[in-house]
Amino acid sequence: MAKTIVVKQVGSPIRRPAVQRQTLVGLGLNKMHKTRELEDTPAVRGMVAKIPHLVEIIEERG
Repeated sequence: MAKTIVVKQVGSPIRRPAVQRQTLVGLGLNKMHKTRELEDTPAVRGMVAKIPHLVEIIEERG
């Protein structure tokens, strides 16, 4: 079983640079308080690290 992380959007993309909005969409997030379970890869971790003020890691599984 692959490791996964649960990511929750906690900040609004309003008045943020387009790159940050695109990163949220890439993670599958587009609305406040929405959560996604994603595979724990370096690419996903890097995307989360780019926007720590907009998302938080709730849980790490696996």
